[in-house]
Amino acid sequence: MPGVRVLVVNADRRVRVRFAEEADAAEIADVHLTSRSAAMPYLPPPEHSREQVVRWIREIVLRRCRVWVAVGGTRINGYAALDGDMLEHLYLRPDMRRQGLGTLLLDEVKRHSPGGVSLRVFQRNAEARAFYVHHGFVVVDTNDGERNMENLPDMTLRWSPVAGIGSATLACEAQRHG
Repeated sequence: MPGVRVLVVNADRRVRVRFAEEADAAEIADVHLTSRSAAMPYLPPPEHSREQVVRWIREIVLRRCRVWVAVGGTRINGYAALDGDMLEHLYLRPDMRRQGLGTLLLDEVKRHSPGGVSLRVFQRNAEARAFYVHHGFVVVDTNDGERNMENLPDMTLRWSPVAGIGSATLACEAQRHG
């Protein structure tokens, strides 16, 4: 996939979203590691070195997924990785949260997902859950953690572009599973 095509420009924040390329792997790995550590302090310490995460990003994530990066100047501030209709990763640098970058990346993922998008989130990650519900996702299942390497309870959320899913439905879903 071409890695230099500019897809979206947000002139207010001087952030652009583009496809990731292999040369971005180290910076994406840094975003991944720092974001997980800051946003989910309940996770056990990483089992893999930075170099192993860089290799995983380069050899697995960038080859298997469509990956977009949010770039401000020359710095990658966040990334999203979509595997089919499953959003596998959406992470931001901790200092860039709550500035619209997550929405910018998620909108790009949705734009490329006419049939909808699913994702998994840890049940303990209340901020991420609220973010996704705010953006139209609904909980479709929960799990005790047997399907993730952290063994933490998680849930699957789904966004569908189908009209008729209103905010009242989303609020009910969020309360029932929140």
